Amino acid sequence: MNWDIFPYFAIISMVLSLAGAGFALYRSERSIAAQFLSWTGMLVLGVFVIGFWRSLGRPPMRTMGETRLWYSLFVLIAGLLVYRRWYYRWLLLFTTVLSSVFCFINILKPEIHDETLVPALQSVFFIPHVTVYMFAYGILACAFLFAMAGLFHKKRSYLESLDNLVYLGTGLLFIGMLSGSVWAKQAWGNFWDWDPKETWAAITAAGYLTYIHLRFTRVSKSRWLYFTVILSFLLLQMCWYGYKYLPSSGESLHLYNLTE
Repeated sequence: MNWDIFPYFAIISMVLSLAGAGFALYRSERSIAAQFLSWTGMLVLGVFVIGFWRSLGRPPMRTMGETRLWYSLFVLIAGLLVYRRWYYRWLLLFTTVLSSVFCFINILKPEIHDETLVPALQSVFFIPHVTVYMFAYGILACAFLFAMAGLFHKKRSYLESLDNLVYLGTGLLFIGMLSGSVWAKQAWGNFWDWDPKETWAAITAAGYLTYIHLRFTRVSKSRWLYFTVILSFLLLQMCWYGYKYLPSSGESLHLYNLTE
């Protein structure tokens, strides 16, 4: 299985997921059809990921295109889990659209993929570190959607759901950072070097910790809490890929491929 057939899997996955989102919007209660179609859409994308992994002979987690692939999958998973837990009919539509955008970018911008892994990536921490981060990004994408919805619809349930998503997503971020620090010590000799990606990771974590602090101290109105989550999600985009477009990006130890 190679990158050339990715568009077929992506389109089928997105059509199924959009159909599931449509059933979720139409039904006034949790829809079995919505869940079935959404799971099927995720399964199609997951089959491609597994097949692509086998054909490459390595985890498809090195280039930006490959991490977008994982993000597309985990956003769908996170959206369905949140739908099953709190039943917000609109959520599946937005997570499907978000996943589709990243799939579409991968279709328009195919990258060079080979079997080579630089020595720094040949570590037992590679797969769990990237997987935890991508799942955290998916959870925090759902939190971002709740924050946006909360700005326009004053529902207490939005804030309560947002709490749980931010707590879980932030916890996963710190697991990713801690595993990355141990990996960095193994690969480069230091737990932390304050290179551009690590600096933005710290700033992003500080943003979500600010939200948690405000919630525990209860010193801020809900509108400011929503803005805090939105800003933190924008910081997360800088941490993930935005830092590469800054003048200091060439100094990052996290650039493993000139095609990224």
